[in-house]
Formats: sequence, structure tokens, C-alpha cells
Amino acid sequence: MNKVQFNNNVLRDGHQSLAATRMRTEQMLPICEQLDNWGFGALETWGGATIDSGLRFLDEFPFDRLDALKKACPKTPHMMLLRGQNIVQYAHFPDDVVSAFIKTSADHGMNIFRIFDALNDTRNMKCAIDATRAAGAQAHGTICFTSSPVHSTQKFIDMGLELQKLGCHAVVLKDMAGLVSPMDTFKIIDGLKKTLNIPVWMHTHDTAGLGASSYMSAIDAGVDAIDLSISPFANGTGQPDTTRMLALLNGHARCPDISSEQHKSLKDIRHYLEGTYDELSEFTSHKNEVIDTDTLEYQVPGGMLSNFRTQLKEQKMEDKFEEVFREIPVVREALGWIPLVTPTSQIVGMQAFLNVKFGRWKQISPQAADIALGYYGRTPAPVSTELQQLASKQAGKEPITCRPVESPNAQHKHMDDLRKELKEKNMPSDDEHCIIHAMFPQQLATHFKNKGKSAKVSVPTAKAATATPAGNGEVKRYVLNVNGKRIEVGVEELV
Repeated sequence: MNKVQFNNNVLRDGHQSLAATRMRTEQMLPICEQLDNWGFGALETWGGATIDSGLRFLDEFPFDRLDALKKACPKTPHMMLLRGQNIVQYAHFPDDVVSAFIKTSADHGMNIFRIFDALNDTRNMKCAIDATRAAGAQAHGTICFTSSPVHSTQKFIDMGLELQKLGCHAVVLKDMAGLVSPMDTFKIIDGLKKTLNIPVWMHTHDTAGLGASSYMSAIDAGVDAIDLSISPFANGTGQPDTTRMLALLNGHARCPDISSEQHKSLKDIRHYLEGTYDELSEFTSHKNEVIDTDTLEYQVPGGMLSNFRTQLKEQKMEDKFEEVFREIPVVREALGWIPLVTPTSQIVGMQAFLNVKFGRWKQISPQAADIALGYYGRTPAPVSTELQQLASKQAGKEPITCRPVESPNAQHKHMDDLRKELKEKNMPSDDEHCIIHAMFPQQLATHFKNKGKSAKVSVPTAKAATATPAGNGEVKRYVLNVNGKRIEVGVEELV
């Protein structure tokens, strides 16, 4: 029986889930050689919120990080999380920008593109899958797990089959909120393994305490690879810890063969990361480190639970926490039982907040309106007719059924437009800068102005540099006009 493959996410999802994505490249580099030599099947080093956060809060140009990590970890395949047509942003981007991003990332050394869509709409994944294959990289089609009256094991298996037909090299079950139970895990993974002829991987979080046990069920069902992290950037809202998983698998036929040197290496990495975790204490929270069974009721990613507590406190609505989160299933049902993953988790949470603050559907966020009208894609179930009509009236546009990026009133900037804009600003206009400019124009402009004020990221030859966390805890803001008053609310980006 083949051994299960361990991937490691400590350089991306580990610190995204437990330290608000604030780990600097310089803090990662000292453990790269050990990670590269350990024997992981893949290292998640990029994607998700790291590109935004690195540029926004740490003043790092994203491709500098990828170049540095690729140089420091040359042997192990690198993987990244990609939001399909959204790339690593919220909006849909035209096909040429998506393709350019993937080709450029592959040219910089990215090997595996884990491609998902927040609504599980494969139309929003096809361009990225095709571009990944054209770039000679691995396209891993990703199924976002959720539970609702319209989701079933067979529905997930059918989506896996569709992703295989689209040309994916592997299929990933992505349980972003740590909700999938061991029994459901076995059914889904077993069904995918019996139906598909490509590898099946799994990603989960230990937010509700189910992650490690669900991985055990997945391994029994034949899953080919699982995502892990390393403490203290593990467990809680992160992935289960690698050493912990090895202990759980001790004596199992599919447990990887690990040497005493590998065990020691994990311990050394953990000891180093404990110092890094302390350095990032401004962005960590004990609530993210412990099991939170509330997520089983609210079905939102664990990091969002903690962020929302902060947001409600800012709005002097901390006493409304339960009421806001009870509203989440109401919003989710009205929006067609969409999965809750970036950006839908933030959009649903924000709409629940608005419903409690102003009355149900009295104020609809532009993003919630766009989901209701089809501008994010095809929802798993029909959207509430009442909500769709209200959204259409408020937004001043009609519902669509086509692929969102092909909407008749979509206004997109293509690569030529982006290149022209950068040249006019006297900024570099190569593909690297064009695609970052497409997603984060203000942050790129700020970074360009700051260029030369700090040393470029390089691979250190000595021990880790001590880093001072940058940023002030800024969150993404929604600015609403309610009865003539400006209201600002926000939720930090999490996947």
C-alpha cells in the first residue's frame, strides 16, 4: 500500500490562518533548507492572501518572495492557491490577465496551481486550468467543501469528474472552515478515488477539532496527499501539525517512513518558528489557537470568527455577535447556499452584519448584490427571488447567467491597457508588474515609491534576521452610504 504524501503549508496558510499573513520573507528563509530536505511532497509558498498582504503590509514585491523561496527550496515542488478567474483578488479578471499571471508565476518557478472558485462554478476555473497546462505546470482542480440542503457526496464527486474532464492533473477537496466530519470525508474521498483516475488530495483546518481525525478517514479512503503545517503555525484555525499527524499515524500501513533525522528537523523548525510566532504576537490570538466548535454552527472559516469579534467591537455591537452569526445561514440560503470561502465568507458575513444593524435587506452590500445577480457565477441553488429583485433595483443592473467575465457590461483592463497605464506612470511595464497592477494598483504604486528605502529580499547565510512586523492591522473596508451617513465596516481577508 502506498504511503500518504505530506505537503507543508507553514510558509503560506500556516501564518495566514494564525498570524494574519504577516510572516516576512526574511523570517521564512532560515528554515527553507530544512523544509526542502525534509521530504514533503509539496511546499505551499505563495498565493491566497500572501500576495496582497505582503505588498500591502510588508512592502514586499510578490515575485521577489517567490524568487527567494524558490532559490532557497529548489528541490521540492512549490504550490500556490489561486482563486480561478479572481486570481488572488475578489474581482473577475479577463482571460489574458489570468493567463499572463499563471505563465509568469510558472516562469518564476511555481509548479502546482491549486485552482478553486468560491461558488464551485467550474466556468470560472477553466481559463486558469488551461493556462496552467499551457505553462507546463500542474493544474489541481479544487472542490470547496460545504454542507447545505443542496450539497451531497454525489455532487462533490460529480464536480471532481468534471474537473478531471477539464484536464486537471489532480483534484483537491478543500475544507476551508474545518467542517467536514470523518464519516463524510471517507464517503467523499472514497467516491472520488473510485470514480477518478487522477490523484486526490485533501486540505482542511483544525478549527473545530475535526481536521486530524478527518485526515485519518481520508487516508483510510485512499487519499494521495494531505496538507499539514508546523507548530506554532498549526492546529486551531491552521492545518494539523506534522509531528502530531505522524503520531496519529504511528503503526498505520500508510504512515510515511520517517527517520530520526527528520523528527529532529521538525523539532528544530518548530523551535525556530516559536521565536517567529512571538515576533508576530501583534497579529496572533489565543482564540485562533484553540478548538472553536462555534464554527460547526456558523460554518465560517475560524479566522473570520475572531476577525468579526473585533469588527463588532469597533462598531460597538459586540453584544450582537450571536445575532449576527445567526443571520449568516439566512443570508447564505438567500444567496443560493454558496460555500463560505474568500471572498464569499466575507461577503455573507458583511451582509449578515448589515441585516442586523439596519434591518434585513434594508442595505445590501454591492458584493452581495453581485452574487445575487450572477456576477460572481452560478450559485449551487437558485437565489431568493425577493433578494434578487431588491439587489437589481439597488444596483441598477439586471441578473446575468453567462460566465461573469463575459458579462456585456463588464469593464476590464487587458494586458495592453495595463502596460500602457504603467508606462504613463513611469513604472516598470513587464508582465510581473502588469498583473500585480491589475489586482493591487494602489499598493504597487506605494511600493514603487518606497523602492530603494529598504534592502531587497535575499537568502541569508547566517541565522534569521529579527523582523519587526509591519502594518497597523488595517482591514479591507466597505464604505456605505446609509441615509446620508458614511458607514465604514470591514473584514480582513482570509482563505
